[in-house]
Amino acid sequence: MKILMVCLGNICRSPVAEGIMKTKLPENFFVDSAGTISMHKGKHPDKRAIKTAANHHIDISNQKSRPITKADFENFDKIYCMDIDVYEDVISKARNEEQRQKVSLFLDASGDHKNAEVPDPYWGNMDDFEEVFQLLDRGCDVIKNQILS
Repeated sequence: MKILMVCLGNICRSPVAEGIMKTKLPENFFVDSAGTISMHKGKHPDKRAIKTAANHHIDISNQKSRPITKADFENFDKIYCMDIDVYEDVISKARNEEQRQKVSLFLDASGDHKNAEVPDPYWGNMDDFEEVFQLLDRGCDVIKNQILS
């Protein structure tokens, strides 16, 4: 199975979600991340995201930002979006209903219906990055259990 995590710039939320999910799934699963904008293409995750993940023994320092592509809809089985704007942007790129069915809001998929969106910590501080990490970690546990059951 191939899983794609998507946020706006692919430097905060989706790289952390990718890193977390990789630690929870068997090696035969492929997990990647992308953004809906190409502004940070080729750049490593935000230093605060790298530090927060490292504090939990997850190394995301070698990841590089990339924009989502049309090929991603063919190559991935599940596409998880971090917020509603990202979800709507990703859905608009899908070519058909089969591709749209692969896309969901991360927190909806993880059963956290009280929080529709994973907040973007970019303009925040280290506490915001830690809060996002914890939210993603809990969500990844639920998604992992759904996938593996």
